[in-house]
Amino acid sequence: MEPFSEETQYFFELTPERILSAVERSGLRCTGRCLQLNSMENRVYEVEVEVEDEATLSSPSARFRVVKFYRPGRWSEAQVLEEHQFLADLREMEIPVVAPIPFQDGRTLHTMQEIDIRFAVFPKQGGRIPDELSIEQAEIVGRLLARMHAVGKKRESSARLRLTPQVYGRANLQALLELRIVPADVESSYSQAVEEICGLLEPHFASLEMQRIHGDCHFGNILWSTDGPNLVDFDDMVVGPPVQDLWLIFPSRDEYSRRSWHALLEAYEEFATLDRKSLKLVEGLRALRFIHFNTWIARRWKDPAFQRVFSEFNSYKYWEEQTSDLVEQAKLLGDALAGNTP
Repeated sequence: MEPFSEETQYFFELTPERILSAVERSGLRCTGRCLQLNSMENRVYEVEVEVEDEATLSSPSARFRVVKFYRPGRWSEAQVLEEHQFLADLREMEIPVVAPIPFQDGRTLHTMQEIDIRFAVFPKQGGRIPDELSIEQAEIVGRLLARMHAVGKKRESSARLRLTPQVYGRANLQALLELRIVPADVESSYSQAVEEICGLLEPHFASLEMQRIHGDCHFGNILWSTDGPNLVDFDDMVVGPPVQDLWLIFPSRDEYSRRSWHALLEAYEEFATLDRKSLKLVEGLRALRFIHFNTWIARRWKDPAFQRVFSEFNSYKYWEEQTSDLVEQAKLLGDALAGNTP
């Protein structure tokens, strides 16, 4: 791997003083209170800002802003702005998302004065992540995702990644091989499993409807407040098949997940048409997520935070299990495409 760039090193060394300085240069006045929030990919901070009239506050959280500093080298400015555009489109249609707050100059993305690191400011969104969703909540989420996808169709996104077997499968495999992450003893088996999955998926992706989607719409990215669910963290927004946002809500295969999944689908189809053929691709999409996740870690392996959290990542056992999982996914996908699953 190449040594860290100056921007990446600075990113690792962000301090509360640097955070507050950047926020104040953008036009906000801070009280000095700054709390780092949990985020592996970016650096995210909760910052308290000064308020001229306390009576204007809608809630105690209104005095806080969430500032996101984007990891250097991941997204281009155009890609981040397309994320912000999607969020603005959703807000315009009154879909509950957390969209960036424009700075005084009207832009939603600024660059630090010292170095080329971009950041955006968001409102603080209260809420909780329930242990599990009831059938009624699954139906609410289904209708919400249908509304989100209806907005996603209305505008093209040329800069964001496309969720395809080539991009999420073969290109990621090539990156892993170049980074020499996969142990030599399992490299061939791992590569063969990736190629088999991509080969099964590609004929179906040729006619698949692709559009702007959340991309990482798992359980933890839906915050529930007294007003209902709020969709958060569009950092992994992609151009992909709508079914990607659906299966991630209930990714398990147990009875609870199957019942909830069917309830979500029925509610979704009250507001949008879903390409039912895409349901057969879920196990393939799951496999692409495995591959993409591994590449995401590999590209950040020199980040000390990643080595602490994913301590087994560079072990033989880890990659042996990953290979076994992909072999299983290839079989499940083949069975689904052949109509051998319920």
